[in-house]
Formats: sequence, C-alpha cells, structure tokens
Amino acid sequence: MPLGHIGINVSDLEVSYSYYSALMSYLSYEPFLAHDDQFAIRPADNKKGAYIFFYPGQNAYHPDSAGLQHLAFIVPARSKVDEATLVARELGSEIVHSPQEWPDYPPPYYASFWRDPDGIMLEVVCHK
Repeated sequence: MPLGHIGINVSDLEVSYSYYSALMSYLSYEPFLAHDDQFAIRPADNKKGAYIFFYPGQNAYHPDSAGLQHLAFIVPARSKVDEATLVARELGSEIVHSPQEWPDYPPPYYASFWRDPDGIMLEVVCHK
C-alpha cells in the first residue's frame, strides 16, 4: 500500500506555511488545508501520493537525530528540478547539493537537495 500521509512538526507554523506555500507548486504539490494549528499540502491535480501535514512542534529539528532524514519530491522534467532549486535559493534555503546527475543512484537520477527553515532536507528529483 502507498503511504497515505506524513506529519511533520515545525518550529514556527507561520514561517513554514509561507515557505511551503511559495515552493509547493514547483514540486507538483498544492495547498490542502490551512488552520491556526496545522496546514497540509497534497499532490497537485488530483494525482495519487502522500499528503503532508505540518504541526507546531516543541523542540527544534536536528538532522542527526533519529527520525526524518529528508523528503523527496518527484517532478516530471529536469527543468522543474532547476526551477525548484532556484526558488529554494530565493527563499533563503541552504543548498546542500545543486542540481546534478547522481550516477550512484539508479539512472536516470537528476536531483537537488536543500534545507527548509527548520533544517529539514528536501530533495527534488527527475527520473528522466
């Protein structure tokens, strides 16, 4: 069975909402709901895939702790990888790896990695 949804705690719900609202259309996701105590995104255009819910958290995220290592979003074209990375850079994200081929992964694998405002690593990948 495919993954239905994932929940992520963030340190500042408003900051994360603003960040993900600006980025999600480039990752083939769209807003699903927005409330004072949570917001969520879903795959755009009624496509199947995991919904992502964001909640206010109590402790800061740390990438070396047990738990979420990164989220990967599949896009249909390499140009979308480039566009999403540019938007992430404009939003002030730390770019961990600029768009490139990853020959160690099953080809074709063209991807970029960066960190969101809480330091959660995001990946955008095209398999074409």
